[in-house]
Amino acid sequence: MELHALLPGVLVGFSLGLTGGGGAIFAVPLLVYWLHVAPRDAVGVSLAAVAATSLIGFFARWRKGLVEIPTGLIFAAAGMLGAPLGGWLSSYIPDPVLLLSFSGLMAVVAWRMWNKSPQPTLNLVMPCDDDHGPTCRRDPEGKLRWTSRCASLLMVVGLATGVLSGMFGVGGGFVIVPALIAFSGMGMQRAVGTSLMVITLIGVSGVSFHLLGGREIPLQLTGVFVAGGILGLLAGQRLALRLSGTTLQRTFAIAIIFVAMFVITKTLWT
Repeated sequence: MELHALLPGVLVGFSLGLTGGGGAIFAVPLLVYWLHVAPRDAVGVSLAAVAATSLIGFFARWRKGLVEIPTGLIFAAAGMLGAPLGGWLSSYIPDPVLLLSFSGLMAVVAWRMWNKSPQPTLNLVMPCDDDHGPTCRRDPEGKLRWTSRCASLLMVVGLATGVLSGMFGVGGGFVIVPALIAFSGMGMQRAVGTSLMVITLIGVSGVSFHLLGGREIPLQLTGVFVAGGILGLLAGQRLALRLSGTTLQRTFAIAIIFVAMFVITKTLWT
């Protein structure tokens, strides 16, 4: 048994449960530098593990009514098209360049999380009026007003998320959660639940392309990593309900910066 993969899985799942996205940003560095998995294989393991872990988190929040299925499906449909494209692009990138690019992505994510961290709130729907507010508007009952502009915007962001997912093995929640809040007027808790559903579907698309491309995913290692991820996810979700969104996002941003610095140093040194 690959029991040494349990703790890294717990760390990824814990961060995923806390923020509803962004946990996968740690998966590839942990797989490469802790478990000594080749970078391209790490992408496949990361996609499979994050998809499976997110599925558990999605069901937990769906039972509580914290998931908007129609909004998530629009977002995920575009993302599932982008994931194979990202996987195809990554096959032409040398491993050191892939890792350095991944570090750059981590720095961008950390910057966005620090500067765009949400205000402490448990609102399920963020109010807006006809003159101000997000691109996708809501009626007084909180239901999304579907327009071509709204659907197009969500699909463009979903496509970009899918490309990042397929290229780097990330779930894309660090893009999904802020996008759902900013563009669809969704509150933090519901955005987290919807993000988990989107990550699951995009992850399945990325894993399928990975396998169809002739690459293997070590089942035993992935299974232990997923088991740790589920344990961490459940603990992270319980803690997330007790902490403010600002505290979560900024703590997470600091952790991402340290990991990015480590990856850059390790890659350039070797």
